[in-house]
Amino acid sequence: MPDGGTVDEQASGERTAKDRANSDGSAKGRTTNDKVRILWAYARPHKAVLVVALVLGALGTAAELVTPLVTKSVLDGLEASASLRTPITILGVLLVAGTVMGLVQGIMLGTLAERIILAARTGLVRHLLHARVPEVTSRAPGELVTRVTSDTLLIREATTSSVVNFVNGIIGLVGAIVLMAYLDAVLLGVTVVVLVVAGISVVALMPQLSRAQQEAQEHVGALGGRLEGVVRALRTVKSARAESRESDRVAGHAEASARSGIRAVRLENVSWTITGVAVNLAVMLLLGVGAWRVSTDAITVSTLVAFLLYVFQLMMPVMLLTMSLTSLQSGLAAAARIADVEEMELETDDVASAGGARRPGQHGPAAGDATPVLRLHEVTYRYAGSDEAAAPALDGVSLDIPRRGHTAIVGPSGAGKTTIMSLLLRFLGPDEGRVELDGLPYARLTTDEIRSRIAYVEQDTPIVPGTLRENLAYAAPDATDAEIWAAVDALRLGQRVAALPDGLDTEVSASQLSGGERQRVAVARALVARPDILLLDEATAQLDGLTEAALAGAIREVARTGAVVTIAHRISTVVDADQIVLLERGRVRAVGRHAELLERDELYRELVAALRLDTSVAAPGAGVGS
Repeated sequence: MPDGGTVDEQASGERTAKDRANSDGSAKGRTTNDKVRILWAYARPHKAVLVVALVLGALGTAAELVTPLVTKSVLDGLEASASLRTPITILGVLLVAGTVMGLVQGIMLGTLAERIILAARTGLVRHLLHARVPEVTSRAPGELVTRVTSDTLLIREATTSSVVNFVNGIIGLVGAIVLMAYLDAVLLGVTVVVLVVAGISVVALMPQLSRAQQEAQEHVGALGGRLEGVVRALRTVKSARAESRESDRVAGHAEASARSGIRAVRLENVSWTITGVAVNLAVMLLLGVGAWRVSTDAITVSTLVAFLLYVFQLMMPVMLLTMSLTSLQSGLAAAARIADVEEMELETDDVASAGGARRPGQHGPAAGDATPVLRLHEVTYRYAGSDEAAAPALDGVSLDIPRRGHTAIVGPSGAGKTTIMSLLLRFLGPDEGRVELDGLPYARLTTDEIRSRIAYVEQDTPIVPGTLRENLAYAAPDATDAEIWAAVDALRLGQRVAALPDGLDTEVSASQLSGGERQRVAVARALVARPDILLLDEATAQLDGLTEAALAGAIREVARTGAVVTIAHRISTVVDADQIVLLERGRVRAVGRHAELLERDELYRELVAALRLDTSVAAPGAGVGS
């Protein structure tokens, strides 16, 4: 469609990302190489610190490797009655140097780990809040919170200590083997055979360990999502006496996570045990073979002692390698889950072909211009994942919203009312057709330019964490007290504010305010923003008659200078609208004023009669006023 390509492409991308998130090819479908690249992306900005930590680790490991050779010199000196001052001094220096380097390395790695967690968490939060609405709402909020809080902890060790421990372990292992070869090749052969067999066994366990840890984290995410939803609906849960059922469901996720965690713990301990047994077996074999070689004068006793010291030293690098590999598996599993969030498609603006798109603040045609402020032109939209054979949510809808006045959108549930709101706010993009603001297609405007003109009151009327003042001024942070109090008074919130401990500066939450109070706060928040366009999605569902009348007055005030678009199932809130749009099955069925639609549209009469809003209209099959 003309001028609609960009939006169409965005909608297509929206579906692709959502389908990807819902498919098995997300965290579970990633290869180990993919996961390693994800982890390295977190460590890459800190390469310099990692290199310094690696150098310190290498020096510390070198100091440990020299110790058995110096010990051999001490033993040889004892046998020859030579001075021990030099070798003992060297041992002391090595001890102090190794301790200092280990301390500095530990502080560096700990600091680096916290910085990586900070970067991961802030990046995830920023990505979540800038992602497309369908991408975020397709996942449970608690599960997303788990990825930001729990999964980020698991990548800490994998990107810092695991890397350094792995390199230190390699250096220690290779260095010890080289020096053991220098001491005696036969004893080295015995050691290598044992360690190779143990290493193959440990590596074989790693894929199972990775799967177990990833499954454990997935169940933790599911637990968080279920618990968040249950707590949000706690009153419903209790009134339905469903506490035990929900406890069992949440416990089921916890038990599944525990089972996977226990399997991971078993695999970890099996790998560590294999490593320890291998080292102990090597020591036992070396004592026998070494004693035989000493008896044949092939090696000296000091050489055997030094060799055994290297074998004991092997315990540390081998254990470091094992621990770093197991930690790495946890990090890889977490990285895959985090990457699923980072691959959510962001809201983007592509106005390169706009030919001079308006900047925020340039609010379109002058007063008196007859161009609709908003227009839907032959818009079709189908939700991702819906049955292709089913009718689309919107099917060729064309609609003009005058720049002044009140437009009400009504219709049965599922008619497409909220979908229109989402399109107007650019939460969604049309599959066909286009949406226009001041005659310009949305494809030629940035998201900020569109939303800076609109204030939106959603059906759930959430309270944002913070003070009541912050909630009321959320869309207009620079609003004055006079502007805030004007909105408070318009929605009859003055007495409620006065009853709060700190007035407008009281910290509020959804549990502190009734449903009607939350709705009034949401509408007041929109009024403080002084929008050109006010969108109200079922904004009167929980209001009493007096407050609904006050809201009607506020709507009339805004409609004198701007556009008000209202969605309501309670038609009593829209009977005075300048224009009523009746939707049915994703199409515009009729447009007119209340009296006109009552006269000429049967569906509208049924809606009005069903709600008993006009006693002059009989419900189907009933007497007048029934």
